[in-house]
Amino acid sequence: MNNTLEKSGPGPVAEPHTDVIDAMQLRQLIDEDSRLRVLDVRTGGEFDSGHIPGSYNVPLATLAEHARDLGDLDHPVVLVCKSGARSDQAHSKLLGAGKQRLHVLDGGLDAWLAIGGDVTRGESNTWAMDRQVRLVAGSISLAGILGSVVAPKAKWISGVVATGLTFSALSNTCAMANALGRLPYNKGRGCDIDSVLREMRMES
Repeated sequence: MNNTLEKSGPGPVAEPHTDVIDAMQLRQLIDEDSRLRVLDVRTGGEFDSGHIPGSYNVPLATLAEHARDLGDLDHPVVLVCKSGARSDQAHSKLLGAGKQRLHVLDGGLDAWLAIGGDVTRGESNTWAMDRQVRLVAGSISLAGILGSVVAPKAKWISGVVATGLTFSALSNTCAMANALGRLPYNKGRGCDIDSVLREMRMES
């Protein structure tokens, strides 16, 4: 299927017919379709550290609780996270809630930055979630290996972490990320879902 965006007469650029769009397509849509809504599903802390201008922040856990409300939104929506994994999960949840005109940014914010896309940066220096997961998983695994020197059974701690990471890759989910996302420094200012929904429904 053709992923290019084409003009369909006067008016905004035609919306793509594919669920996945690239960063160049998103930039063109933002410039030419005032009804488009960009929904960032990273944690509040990650969002505050840098996001696409004009995007709305509804962390994945919050989105899951309000999928039906977001599914009723008439505007076209593009889902964004850091690399695409959390957007894929959000896409499944919103599709299940009946959302139409729904797209995922291929490669997430990383892809947006790669084309030189504008980013609004706040005062937060919160690490991206995948970096946090690598730090915690690596630290626990290292502790298990070092601990096994004096307590051989400690090696199983590393085994549990490895099993969890393998399952995370196969299922495209991450229990550790979900747990870390609930920590205060990751929540940022928090998500006022009612305000976000009200703003997203406003006509431009």
